[in-house]
Amino acid sequence: MITNTVSNSKGKWKPYQVFLLRLLFLYFLVQIIPIDWKFYKQLAEVDWSKFSAGDIFNLAHYTPQFVGGGQGFANWFVALGIALILTGIWYRIGDGIKIDNNRIYYWFRVILRYRLALALLVYGFIKLFPIQSPYPSISNLNTHYGDFNRWKLFSLSLGIVPSYESFLGGVEIVLALGLLYRRTASLAAFIVIVFTGNVFMSNIAYEGGELVYSFFLLSLAFFILLYDLERLTSLLISQVPTSPDKFSPLFVNNWRHGRLVLKSLFVFVFIGLYGFSTLNTYRSGAFQYPATEGLRNAEGIYHVSTFAINQDTIAYSLTDSIRWRDVVFEKWNTISVRTNRSVIIDSSNTDLFQHPDSARDYEIRGSGGRQYYSYRVDTASQVLKLHNRNKNYPNDHLELKYKLIGDSTINLSGRDQNNDSLAVVLNRINKRYLLKEVDKNGRRKSLKL
Repeated sequence: MITNTVSNSKGKWKPYQVFLLRLLFLYFLVQIIPIDWKFYKQLAEVDWSKFSAGDIFNLAHYTPQFVGGGQGFANWFVALGIALILTGIWYRIGDGIKIDNNRIYYWFRVILRYRLALALLVYGFIKLFPIQSPYPSISNLNTHYGDFNRWKLFSLSLGIVPSYESFLGGVEIVLALGLLYRRTASLAAFIVIVFTGNVFMSNIAYEGGELVYSFFLLSLAFFILLYDLERLTSLLISQVPTSPDKFSPLFVNNWRHGRLVLKSLFVFVFIGLYGFSTLNTYRSGAFQYPATEGLRNAEGIYHVSTFAINQDTIAYSLTDSIRWRDVVFEKWNTISVRTNRSVIIDSSNTDLFQHPDSARDYEIRGSGGRQYYSYRVDTASQVLKLHNRNKNYPNDHLELKYKLIGDSTINLSGRDQNNDSLAVVLNRINKRYLLKEVDKNGRRKSLKL
């Protein structure tokens, strides 16, 4: 434990400062220490025999959810209420006990530093190895700009420049390392406020799902910086001579070694293991998109040359709400169908990562204009069993027989969700994408307007 200090730069604590210190200390403990039963339910569902970057990310993304089923500022008021009650109890039973406020403040800042560093590391690695915003799918590349919501446009814009996404991840990792050391913590916190402040504003502008969480990280960074804020203001704004902070904790021998062990364990788990696991996930390509392989040799976009429903052939039309306009077979087991039928967009956009393919819905979220189906292939009977992955269409199922003709034509026949008979002929479109164009050396060509 801390036995004493070399210097007390805070001086004598005033009563209101003591009150605020205790209240904020308890408030952030309620925010950081998992007291929500949903966290332990999630913890129990983790398969610890397989170290997964997604599991670690989801656990590290924890914030208490007292109200409703997700993040919200209402949870902050509940946490504040709990902290006020605990502060009252502290005053009731602790006034007769001598308490070193400087020691409390030290540990308060340590807790905030490591919690913020943890958040930056788990986000940093999924950007460094660009899987938070992956490269757009074929379906996304063939969806009209106006059919995306603002959050999805932002994510796709980041996904097409993986080097920039990696740069952002590298910045977050460097800032996390700065937070792990007391002497660089305030500088790192200041840069975090600028960096994460931009993330917060982006969530407002693009209706992102991490508005509350990004503001939580901003609050952590602010209270870390607050320790040196008075000195920085005096030096940089008032321009008067300012003495440096001379506070230095002294530890007993056993605790000095224990402190190094805990810090080393933190670095080993959240930089070593988590970073390595994220790299393997990036190499496997199965994080945001499903891992199950789709129909072999079918990947691509197809023009619907023939479309018949109940044996009534419908000519190609830009306005008909029933006829399919084009169909995309992804590399994985997703088929997307473009029609003129309005689509209720799945607007969920919180950064949580799922293991089962059926839960990996990045390609669907925020996207309109197309219906997305997962499918199972029965190769013996040559049947595709499809179900709509948009949560707003739970009863949309199709069972279609398929026939591959050469490498450019697929015939589909069967029944749709209304039990109407379908007969569809698909012709592959050999479409070239500017984003994928490369020169003779294998490098992407520069784009010119």
